[in-house]
Amino acid sequence: MKEQAIMGVRQLLEGLDINLETKGMTDTPKRVATLFEGLFSGCHSTGKEALGDVYPTEHTGLVSVNHIPFYSICEHHLMPFYGKVHIVYQPRDGKVFGLGRLKALVDVYAKRPQLQERLTHDIATSLVEDGDVLGAMVMVEATHLCMLMKGEVAQETVAKTILATGILEPMGTLREEALVLLGGNDHV
Repeated sequence: MKEQAIMGVRQLLEGLDINLETKGMTDTPKRVATLFEGLFSGCHSTGKEALGDVYPTEHTGLVSVNHIPFYSICEHHLMPFYGKVHIVYQPRDGKVFGLGRLKALVDVYAKRPQLQERLTHDIATSLVEDGDVLGAMVMVEATHLCMLMKGEVAQETVAKTILATGILEPMGTLREEALVLLGGNDHV
């Protein structure tokens, strides 16, 4: 654990006149620093590492994995946002990833100070650049606690972002198939 992070949390709380001498608050700076160390663990990993090896298969169509849960921290307010990621990709030469590798990819980019729009972009471009797929479409649905706690949006508000890359970017039959796998055109 970095002592500098613990001291930073301590200074923040003391600067807000929070009494750190109460029984429940004594170790709070260390607990918060440890928590954030884990929440930001993706800063030290790459998409290529997360994707790992590919597996040969006879499958030549699209691959879709939906409802991948994630938790991230908004870089604007250091408040959580969370939701689900939906991924569709077109393998190159029948080579696919283990399905758990897509969750690992989501975690690499979610576990860092992040914006939802960038999270969507990072996952999609990593699939094409690091995973060497022909195309990818990624949709992220998220609830942002910063907006909820400040009273800016209703409790049920969900922000959605979507990005298509590679051969799924242009309008056409393949893109339409990908949209269906994401849940239909009503999502976008």
